[in-house]
Amino acid sequence: PRSFSAAELVRAAPAPLQPYLRLMRLHQPAGTWLLYLPCTWSIGLAAAPGCLPDWRMLSLFGVGAVLMRGAGCTINDMWDRDYDRQVARTASRPLAAGDISTFQSLVFLGGQLSLALCVLLCLNYYSIILGAASLSLVVTYPLMKRITYWPQLVLGLTFNWGALLGWSAIRGSCEWSVCLPLYFAGVMWTLVYDTIYAHQDKRDDIMIGVKSTALHFKEDTKQWLSGFSLAMLLSLCVAGMNCNQTFPYYLAVAAIGAHLAHQIYTLDIDKPEDCWKKFASNRTVGILLFIGIVLGNL
Repeated sequence: PRSFSAAELVRAAPAPLQPYLRLMRLHQPAGTWLLYLPCTWSIGLAAAPGCLPDWRMLSLFGVGAVLMRGAGCTINDMWDRDYDRQVARTASRPLAAGDISTFQSLVFLGGQLSLALCVLLCLNYYSIILGAASLSLVVTYPLMKRITYWPQLVLGLTFNWGALLGWSAIRGSCEWSVCLPLYFAGVMWTLVYDTIYAHQDKRDDIMIGVKSTALHFKEDTKQWLSGFSLAMLLSLCVAGMNCNQTFPYYLAVAAIGAHLAHQIYTLDIDKPEDCWKKFASNRTVGILLFIGIVLGNL
């Protein structure tokens, strides 16, 4: 019997569509969640005291997260198709496997970005300019693994832009005393989960000559992850204090701290399947914080 999952939905789609759906990683929604959740934090914190987050904005940003994560994956695969053929985990990606051409993927990318622009144009002028400013990060991030051991930092700067954009979409501009600590917390969070993710491919990365924080930290990975987690928690506390959050918010931050501590303590950086499991579990971190924000507001 078929289970109801993103992967099953992709497999049930018409055969000509499947390579495009896999190109935008619709069958692997973990990354979409990790892009979307910082948006929900910001939208939630921007809500008036005693009010629920704006459901229309949550929906709009959800659609935008699917489209922009898909566009980012398409750009990544266009840059990396030659590398992907040399890595067992990525050799079956549509571009690397030859299921679609570079030109087809370029046309598909244009379609995704056009739809994402339609979503962006639903926001206020400040947010439109702020959102457009992130496009340079989306385009250049895939190149970073060729030139620095810190591509995960650039991914963090890219993936957490919604922590700025969500607030401005509600309030009309950014309250930097809240948005910057929230953004910094998201960047630290990305350094945690994407370093774990990168440990899956470290042997292949060494062979083909690309860089990552996993290769840079090596056996000291857990100490670095602990430092990033502490910085994340402190930044969340600063953001909460600067927008007068209440007890449920800080309870959620404490729960996140416990989750990250367990995640890091039990992590086996030499087992790719464990790295994937720990990476995917970070959706729980984002959901916990969103629930804490909503209850704290109420």
